[in-house]
Amino acid sequence: MAYTNLNYLKNITEGNKEIIHEMIEMFILQVPEFIRNLNDLYQAGQYAALGKEAHKAKSSLQIMGMTELEQEMKRFQLKTIEGIEVESYPVHIRNFENQCNEALEELKIELTIL
Repeated sequence: MAYTNLNYLKNITEGNKEIIHEMIEMFILQVPEFIRNLNDLYQAGQYAALGKEAHKAKSSLQIMGMTELEQEMKRFQLKTIEGIEVESYPVHIRNFENQCNEALEELKIELTIL
């Protein structure tokens, strides 16, 4: 199963391999930070900040064509804003972590092809 779709990235960069390479590398560096921040903010009960972090992650997901996870993070962000379904937060964080880790493997392969 492919977790990423780089068509959007290729389109906005007009196929510039150097920029595509840089964007993928940036995403690879950002993901562990997003994961750490989401977990830390949840553990600290800082739900407003958690929603802001989900919002930041959402744009990175969009660039990498991870639209389903992007939509899930949008729903997650809305839950944090409303302070509802707090018990579901760890599930969203785990889904983000699992799918991003799979995506990182795909993207590392993509970097060898570029």
